Amino acid sequence: MSPAARPATTFLALDVGNTRLKWALYDAPRPRATLLQHGAVFLETIDELGDGDWKNLSEPASMLGSIVAGDAARRRVEEQMALWEIEPHWVVPAAAEAGLVNGYDHPHRLGADRWVALAGARQRVLAAGAPPRAALVVMVGTAVTVDALDAGGRFLGGLILPGFGLMLKALEMGTAGLRVPTGEVVDFPTNTSDALMSGGTNAIAGAIERQYRRLRALAGHEPLLLISGGAAVKLGPTLDLAFETVDTLIFEGLLHLQAGRLAQAARPRGAGGA
Repeated sequence: MSPAARPATTFLALDVGNTRLKWALYDAPRPRATLLQHGAVFLETIDELGDGDWKNLSEPASMLGSIVAGDAARRRVEEQMALWEIEPHWVVPAAAEAGLVNGYDHPHRLGADRWVALAGARQRVLAAGAPPRAALVVMVGTAVTVDALDAGGRFLGGLILPGFGLMLKALEMGTAGLRVPTGEVVDFPTNTSDALMSGGTNAIAGAIERQYRRLRALAGHEPLLLISGGAAVKLGPTLDLAFETVDTLIFEGLLHLQAGRLAQAARPRGAGGA
């Protein structure tokens, strides 16, 4: 499809994690845009996107992606995007962008997915209509990240923990006799499977609750707690905190960042702005 023939504002958001590529096509690059189509594939099948999910997809007008899977995966994705005439753009964390301030010691070394999730959280805080408040952003995947954002949009720092699978794999590799079926989360486990699953879940939940208390003490109010990621559902019954599960947090962050980039590009030269 030629640039003149395709819809003027459609936007493709890509989230390329350690296990899967998730994509979403929106009607415009703006917060709360309408979702038109979406899908997900395992990284092993990225090379089938051009002849599969994307073959009959209306050509996007623009795209922005978050990737943590490395340069080889990025090149494979871009090869599949060659069926369109759009230029690939990938998030690189900056010192400041779209109302966010990056408090990492080396801002560009922050994981792109963490930066994008913080952007999604910031958008939710601003969209609430109430005075801005702090937020704790948790992503539960191969790894678990617990990141703090103050009411002004500054990233304060965060934790990185092994996810459920990595915890169990480490115990299996380092301890004899622990190769057992996946168990359940219970208060007082009476078998090894439940003990492993309950231990891992409580370790993650404990880290979240400690960081939440620290952020609450610093902010002087109850922070917004957002949880995203494929394994987020496992944490719900364990946490003693009010929280929201947001499956689309990365996509919401990409929409927020893209809207900010377009607004920045539209400003006259010399105009200020973060």
